[in-house]
Amino acid sequence: MGDFFTKMKNDLGITLNDVQKNAVIKTEGPLLLLASPGSGKTTTVIMRIGYLIMEKGIHPSRIKAVTFSKASANDMKERFTRFYPELPSVDFSTIHSFAFEVVRNHYRKLGIPFTIIEGDHDSDERAGSAGNFQYNKKLMLRHLFKSVVGENITEDQMDELTTYISYIKNKMIPNERWAEVSCDVPQAEEIFKQYEELKRSDSHHVLLDFDDMLTMSNDILEKDKKVLSHYQNRYDYFLTDESQDTSLVQHSIIEKMVSTHRNLCVVADDDQSIYSWRGAEPSYLLKYKEKYSDASIMFMEQNYRSSEEVVKVANSFIKRNKNRYEKNMFTQNPSHQPIEVKHLVNFKEQSKYLVHELDDTVHLKEIAILYRNNSSSIGLMNDFDRAGIPFYMKDADNRFFSHWVVQDILNFMRMAFTDKRPDILEKIHLKFNGYITKQQMQALRRLNNNESVFDNLLKHVKLQEYQVKLLKTSKETFKEMKDMKPLQAIRVIRDGLGYDKAIEKISKSLGFRMDYLVGILNTLEEIATDLESLQDFAERLKHLEVVLKTAKKKKGHEAITLSTFHSAKGLEFEKVYMIDVVDGIIPSKEDRTDHLLLEEAARLFYVGMTRAKKQLTLVTYPYRDGKKVEESVFVTDVKNILDPTRMMKSEPVVKKNVKKINGVPYNPNSISKKEELHVGLAVTHRVFGTGEITEISGEFITLKFQSKEKKLSISACLEMGLLEPLVKT
Repeated sequence: MGDFFTKMKNDLGITLNDVQKNAVIKTEGPLLLLASPGSGKTTTVIMRIGYLIMEKGIHPSRIKAVTFSKASANDMKERFTRFYPELPSVDFSTIHSFAFEVVRNHYRKLGIPFTIIEGDHDSDERAGSAGNFQYNKKLMLRHLFKSVVGENITEDQMDELTTYISYIKNKMIPNERWAEVSCDVPQAEEIFKQYEELKRSDSHHVLLDFDDMLTMSNDILEKDKKVLSHYQNRYDYFLTDESQDTSLVQHSIIEKMVSTHRNLCVVADDDQSIYSWRGAEPSYLLKYKEKYSDASIMFMEQNYRSSEEVVKVANSFIKRNKNRYEKNMFTQNPSHQPIEVKHLVNFKEQSKYLVHELDDTVHLKEIAILYRNNSSSIGLMNDFDRAGIPFYMKDADNRFFSHWVVQDILNFMRMAFTDKRPDILEKIHLKFNGYITKQQMQALRRLNNNESVFDNLLKHVKLQEYQVKLLKTSKETFKEMKDMKPLQAIRVIRDGLGYDKAIEKISKSLGFRMDYLVGILNTLEEIATDLESLQDFAERLKHLEVVLKTAKKKKGHEAITLSTFHSAKGLEFEKVYMIDVVDGIIPSKEDRTDHLLLEEAARLFYVGMTRAKKQLTLVTYPYRDGKKVEESVFVTDVKNILDPTRMMKSEPVVKKNVKKINGVPYNPNSISKKEELHVGLAVTHRVFGTGEITEISGEFITLKFQSKEKKLSISACLEMGLLEPLVKT
């Protein structure tokens, strides 16, 4: 054993600490290795595999290493080859590729062809143009949404619908309980049912999505003992990495694989579990001893990445969560500089501040700007591009430019240049205060005389009396817009033509988030600032779309990294800026409604903090989009950690008797006992408004609100005082 560690030190210059060494040599039986950020997890895992081969004499083909993403699997394989160039490679893969192998062999044996119906945007387009929507998941869902709802699905709705489907499959939720899963997409359950039926409509050709590969693989291993035995006998040692991101169906597959030898090493960090919304099961780690009573649990707590200041504050911060293993991350790295909390005047100052900070920086690739939502990146990108600051966008999302709100604004501007195109008016006729009905629009389209659409409406289409004046005014407004600067034109569209009011109405009927749509409009106003003409604005949007595509290719270049917190996991930078750290974004309003969601938001914040090696700056502000916002409760936590006396100094006398739960004033009229809850009770929810209790099941309560149904944790509702009865009970 000593020879192995000595050889690794001499050959590779690697020295392990005591916990890492113990993790390497504990090869038999179940092991849960809890690895804090920057604790040398991958090095320890690769050393453990090397130890199995070189010291225990295990052939590499008998070892299976499963990780969460293809990038992680490739990274581990590359590092293994670098450590042990003379050894044949171990089987590194994702759980999906393993499941695919099981499913492929199963259908090959049955002689039944199958098709994987997943694809990127380009393949969506190709499949659509070829008319093969039944072989493309997103096109199938678009078709079904149109059929069931009667509208075209938006990209945001598509995201939510696919997440909903994936969540149900990864959680292995049976059909009869699908209705319990919250989804803001109209008729989501019905669309899902029809989607599953459509995939099974041809008994001679099976259609599968990525999640089907997992559920089917699990079923095959459950029902076919011969197949299960084949895979069990193939591997003697199993290792899973990033196991905090593993779903219930993935855990179930792995459990079956190791049930004979039980040589399972699970590497994870429950404090970095940030994917419960797509089915990850962080509670599985907390119950690991229930599944494997003889398991060893080891804590890798030494952080080799970050400065003393970052490690101390992050370690204290994450202790706000209760559903976790008690850990104490520490470092022997030197002190550098305190974490900075930067208070700006308002949201608009944020990108200006960052441009000023980074304008003359030399080592740009050592800097990251992290945010929760992709929408935060567009304004940044615009200002960085103008300032000539190069950037790499890890998860660049071009959908902003094709979003229906952006397209609406462009169509309003097109109408300013020509009001003779009914095809353009048709796209926006329900979104301004002309109140043109679908029937009136159809009558207008039939005219086709190349005259002003407004003149045609006024002369040839039957109108309500109130519409006449509105349409005359609208015609003049569009005419005046042609010579306006883009910023002024957008404000006229929003206020003068009533676009904001129209999308508010649409949001209520279709369940869109109005604050998100307003954010898009405000971003468009930022882009429009200082531009001279509507044509300049359209060209600027086209230019930024190209810039965004180019930004995807700048990995490894001397460029600043822009990334969501989620996509930044596993990365590290000398300097990190966490932006938009305000209440309503992180944590979001929905996070506030459930203590489990709030803890996940805290873990997401913790992931962002622990990306920083030496410098960490949290950027907040009191005003956004013309409204007052509060700094994130997580920022308040950090400030209290930095200065423990701060709470006593700053607490105003007038507030000293106000009870707060997670930074939110407690409502003394709220329901505080489970016994007070019953089906049929009308209540007011602090975030979702007026609703009615429709079901109480175990630890959860289902409430029907005006536009949606929500399943919430009873304990969170009671602890945080979220529900108030409409009538005294």
